[in-house]
Amino acid sequence: MNDEAHPRTDAAALAPTETLARLARANVLVVGDAMLDRYIHGRAERLSPEAPVPVLAIEREVALPGGAANVVRNLTALGAAAAFVSVVGDDQTGSDLTGLIGGQPGVEPWLLVQGGRTTTRKTRFLAEGRHLLRADREQTDPIEPRLAERLLRIAQDAMAVTSLTVLSDYGKGVLSGGLSRQLIQKAHELGRKIVVDPSNGDCARFAGADLILPTAGELAQATGMAVGDDDEIAAAAASLMARHRFGAVMALRGTAGISLFGPGDPLHVRLPHGVPLDLFGVTDAVLAILAAALAVGLALPAAGQLAGASARLVATRIGAVVPTPADLLATLAEDASAP
Repeated sequence: MNDEAHPRTDAAALAPTETLARLARANVLVVGDAMLDRYIHGRAERLSPEAPVPVLAIEREVALPGGAANVVRNLTALGAAAAFVSVVGDDQTGSDLTGLIGGQPGVEPWLLVQGGRTTTRKTRFLAEGRHLLRADREQTDPIEPRLAERLLRIAQDAMAVTSLTVLSDYGKGVLSGGLSRQLIQKAHELGRKIVVDPSNGDCARFAGADLILPTAGELAQATGMAVGDDDEIAAAAASLMARHRFGAVMALRGTAGISLFGPGDPLHVRLPHGVPLDLFGVTDAVLAILAAALAVGLALPAAGQLAGASARLVATRIGAVVPTPADLLATLAEDASAP
């Protein structure tokens, strides 16, 4: 990131409205696995006579960009600009996904097409907002080597005109092999920060990243350490940073919330107790707001506070929620007024 253009700003230095307005000036590159999320909504009021399963009376269907493309969707909801580099197949799902991504304001899409590849599609069946079933169609083997070389060239060019790079790895083959290491090296050569959402405990592939967001399970897998409470999470995060030269670690702890470790004091953000929680989309929302905040020069603790507000907002709403500045402003106001 160009710190000269975006000097780091403390959380207390800006009012919430000014902070959120500043996020709209972010310009972020996202590289990762794109997929299509389909939602089939309806009501389930009886069981099938053919098998003991509910019958869903379909009322509506929705298709949205998913995976790394959902990170882009979250960025544009903040008013930020995003360049997006990914790979789709030459199938109908890839065509539909390309249209959805290209139709978003503020997005510069670079969706490379691999012939014969299956574009990932996740279909969720919901009854009155509650999940009944998810059906996936996907291909997870690495993208073709020549396509990976082309993707790397495009991403390197895009880094030069953006402030920060996000690697959103869903394990679908885009960020395979040595591509992640090459992207991180190039980002650092250009003076850009890089934020990573890994797909599993193999965090070594992202060594040197400025910020990585493993789940608690991925953190345990990567370090072989317990992660049951705040102290154990802190010890595991410290070990991960030392092993792989990460600047900071944000552990995504499911219903327990999020914990941020790096320069300064740890930050723990708890999710509400006693209310239904839907964790779908929390990671992408948190990743997007961290990227936007760091891209415009907010200090890491300030970015973490915004990410915490985003996590609470998304987790307490049902469905594919994408926070807007107005949503976040209301959440921050609620936090400020809480006893």
